[in-house]
Amino acid sequence: MSGRQRLIAAAGIGISAVFLLLAVRGLNLQEVWQHIQQANPLPILLGCVWYFAAVFVISLRWQALLRSIKQVPIGELFQLVCITYMGNNVYPMRAGEALRVALLSRSRNIPIARNAMIVLLERLFDGIVMVTFVVVALLFVPVSNETVKTAAQVLAPVFFAMLAVFFLVALRPELLRAIVKVVTRILPGRLGALVDHLGEEIIAALGCLRTPADLFRGVIFSYISWMLEASTYWIVSTAFNLNIDYPTVLLMLGVVNLASIMPASPGQFGVFESFAILVLTAVGVAQAPATAFAFTIHMVIWLPVTVVGFILLARRGLGWGAITKAGELNNRAEAATS
Repeated sequence: MSGRQRLIAAAGIGISAVFLLLAVRGLNLQEVWQHIQQANPLPILLGCVWYFAAVFVISLRWQALLRSIKQVPIGELFQLVCITYMGNNVYPMRAGEALRVALLSRSRNIPIARNAMIVLLERLFDGIVMVTFVVVALLFVPVSNETVKTAAQVLAPVFFAMLAVFFLVALRPELLRAIVKVVTRILPGRLGALVDHLGEEIIAALGCLRTPADLFRGVIFSYISWMLEASTYWIVSTAFNLNIDYPTVLLMLGVVNLASIMPASPGQFGVFESFAILVLTAVGVAQAPATAFAFTIHMVIWLPVTVVGFILLARRGLGWGAITKAGELNNRAEAATS
């Protein structure tokens, strides 16, 4: 790990610590623990199993995006996605993403640059889904802040117009290249070169979307996978009798994942809980049960896939050393795409 990466990782841990303190500030932790003890264990166990349905659909999306390069069995991709989640959960800088790029490139002789571009495209799809969840949910969820809801009503048509533009550009990448060229002529030298480089990276990622069917599969699998994960949240919420509806869960999922953009500790501990509690209390859930649920659902989506991912990594004859080298693998992937 380079000095810059160590600095970012340390800052992330500090940010997580701050948000964790904010999440529990003024709380009676004994009361939170009582809510956890009194929770119905069956929905929690069901949530642990059901979460892997979302992981499987994520694997289907990856398979669909890889079709333009090589057909890879879904079982292999499912294992690599579990390993990815494990790496992201235990090591900073989202090292799991670099690890899956390297492992698939090694086993299937897929160029690192092409594989890394698909990962970039997946993150783009995920961002679209999260913004959709937030914007749409705010139109239906009775949040206490009317300014937020008004903002959602204004932003909704703007967002969906931008979404339509994205679909058009995805199918006609030459349009994006033409727009980027116009912008780079206006910008100063180094900034223009940076914009041009980023534009070419996005165009390269969009290269796997050769037909409307490819785009449709990528988008549909993205929405289905995250809706399945949202249903995991809802299932676990019944263990605490929170009485929240599905749109509220979509709002919470969207806010929590958009917040993950900021640097934080591996697994987003602290940041996850703080934003989950923020959404739940905004819709009328008391802080103690909201906090108990936030910690529990975080463990449901963190622990099982982390254990499974490490077991699958060990079966490949690899261990923690492979994860700690993921930063170096990520640098190789970035160099290959530049």
